[in-house]
Amino acid sequence: MTEYRRVLVDGYPTLTERRGDELIAGDGRRVAIADAVHLAPVEPTKIICIHLNYRSRVDEFMTKLPAAPTYFHKPITALCGHGADVVRPEGCDWLNYEGEIAIVIGRTCRNVSPAHAGDYIAGYSVANDYGLHDFRDTDAGSMLRVKGSDTLCPVGPGLVTDWDFRGNRIQTLVNGEVRQDATTDEMEWDMHYIVADIARTITLVPGDILLSGTPANSRTVYPGDVVSVAVEGLGELTNTIVTGPTPIRDDVGAQPSDSEEVRSTALGGDWEYRGIRAPLGPGAKHYESALPSPGAAGAAASGDRKGQAAATGAAATAETGGGEDETAATGAAATEA
Repeated sequence: MTEYRRVLVDGYPTLTERRGDELIAGDGRRVAIADAVHLAPVEPTKIICIHLNYRSRVDEFMTKLPAAPTYFHKPITALCGHGADVVRPEGCDWLNYEGEIAIVIGRTCRNVSPAHAGDYIAGYSVANDYGLHDFRDTDAGSMLRVKGSDTLCPVGPGLVTDWDFRGNRIQTLVNGEVRQDATTDEMEWDMHYIVADIARTITLVPGDILLSGTPANSRTVYPGDVVSVAVEGLGELTNTIVTGPTPIRDDVGAQPSDSEEVRSTALGGDWEYRGIRAPLGPGAKHYESALPSPGAAGAAASGDRKGQAAATGAAATAETGGGEDETAATGAAATEA
């Protein structure tokens, strides 16, 4: 395996090769890794991300996977590198980490089979698919501002070639404490499948990034937190959360919200009504849920036997992961990422 990193050398973006604790430029200049200013390892034309993929995440949200993967898009202006600050805009509260693995395209790719998709992959990197859930009620479905706001896509520190994605550990740590811990064997759809699926209708070009999903336990982080994603064989991506210098403008557009839909996604399995009822909120109307509405839950709480039976039955269905109609599960699941 070879690892390449893009760093600033004398103020100029330079592709280097890692050798031990040093980065070597093509002209022989050397930079100590500890002193390097890292950039994202590639310059993509697009960043495409899968929604649900890891089984632990599916179980946490008490849902089930769709028949085939679904995707969303992050603007390239969200991209940043190892060591960069991740900005939580002033006036927002619900910024979540999502440790992931980035697939980097190496050759123009269109209409390829999963069996041949690996031939079009340059390598892999570590990523953190941050979500600003304060905008979930506004951008349910598109996820544009939830996932696409500036700095919400750190990737790095390097691009590793010839890495076998099977059976590798992925962890997310906050201030040194492990928060996510899984292996790539949890993925329902592997790297080759994702490339082939997207390339059926979208031309992928060298440098394009595909994010492959996150395991359970995405949670909210706060200014001052240091967040690291470590992937076996790929290295460790570290970023610090900071507050943006200016608030979200209030003279235009929808404002950040704090609904149950926002909280239920940000809190994941820790949401107090998980498996009991669907969340409230404008964004929740975008999804269908087999769980009872808050009205039904209220009826159950007040002693209405019919409401009690409906709520209990739906909760049992959610707990076991069953139910024909629990497709996008409790709202946050189909587009939880």
